[in-house]
Amino acid sequence: MERRVVITGMGVVSPVGTDLETFWANLIAGKSGISRIDKPELADYDCKIAGIVRDFDVVPYFSNPKDARRADPFTQLGMAASAMAIRDSGIDFDKVDRDRFGCMVGSGIGGLVTLETQHENLLTRSPSRVSPFTIPMMIANILSGMVAMEYDLRGPNFCIVTACATSNHNIGEAWRMIKFGDADAFVAGGSESTICPMGLAGFGNMKALSMRNDDPERASRPFDVDRDGFVMGEGAGVVVLEELEHAKARGARIYAELIGYGVSADAYHLTSPHPEGDGARRCMEMALKHAQVNREEVEYVNAHGTSTGLGDVCETKAIKNVFGDYAKNGLLVSSTKSMTGHLLGAAGGVELAACVLAIRDGIVPPTINLDQPDPLCDLDYVPHVAREAKLRRVLSNSFGFGGHNASLLIEKFEG
Repeated sequence: MERRVVITGMGVVSPVGTDLETFWANLIAGKSGISRIDKPELADYDCKIAGIVRDFDVVPYFSNPKDARRADPFTQLGMAASAMAIRDSGIDFDKVDRDRFGCMVGSGIGGLVTLETQHENLLTRSPSRVSPFTIPMMIANILSGMVAMEYDLRGPNFCIVTACATSNHNIGEAWRMIKFGDADAFVAGGSESTICPMGLAGFGNMKALSMRNDDPERASRPFDVDRDGFVMGEGAGVVVLEELEHAKARGARIYAELIGYGVSADAYHLTSPHPEGDGARRCMEMALKHAQVNREEVEYVNAHGTSTGLGDVCETKAIKNVFGDYAKNGLLVSSTKSMTGHLLGAAGGVELAACVLAIRDGIVPPTINLDQPDPLCDLDYVPHVAREAKLRRVLSNSFGFGGHNASLLIEKFEG
């Protein structure tokens, strides 16, 4: 008997909202979460804008406040999103087998803030002033471990690190393990917090970041001819996945079914996508094949759409190669990064939540700031304003540095 996998809980911490429904309301309203960076230590950096999580207290999401203080910001945000997803799922852990409940919540970069802070202590103070918590605070897998410890989840536990494809890979491999029978449920997704000197300098010196400092809310503009790079964001997106019968047995509210997962490698360049979008194409085709779905049966694609010159064009080519004539005659595509900025390793988890809610409410979030489409980006990107649409199947793309590609395909749950 085929094991089907459903989504029963979601948690989001993002620049446009620090709870699921606020996040969604702001997305469909086309509200930007991009603002000026107000950290004094970053005042002289070329890039002065980011998608920042503001006025959010992470401490209530830890059972021990000391653990919150000893956690890097990426872990703090990820723990909060995980707690939200678990609460949203309504799971009573006393009534499930924790040996079969896994966790895969990753990060593209991990504890960059901790690494930077403790390196400064090492250079300016002394080796003895480097925190003994430095290594566990810094390593990318610590978040998945801490979630497991917080809820005593004893099933499969690890994290995949694939830059901006991190969330989709963690969610997809959790899906695979549930289908294979290694677990009945997972907490899965990603978290990132790199708005710090090293993050801004590293991405900035690559010429990857937008420098539209005087107009932050209009800086992230995927597919627009005047785009000048992505806007870095921070946050976390986590879902609870369950085997269908496991969810039904406890009377869970089911958001959607995860029916397909595609993975591929560009094998082309450290940071640039394949010029024809070949890896992205194969990735989407695999997701469709797993789901046994024809391309015309997908109504909406949540694009990776970062607002970079090469990336947006290559993804557009890939979508046209996968969907053929339908890509320009019926398929809806949008990039929610136009509002959140690029959350790096957290992007896929946050965007999957947007896809699920798009199916639930029958509305596609827009691509804001798309004033003049690049002639090479010629699809229906739902510009400026959200659009009502009857959605049954939705595809979400994430592509990472190193040529890592991951696509997730979800379907409206109908029993």
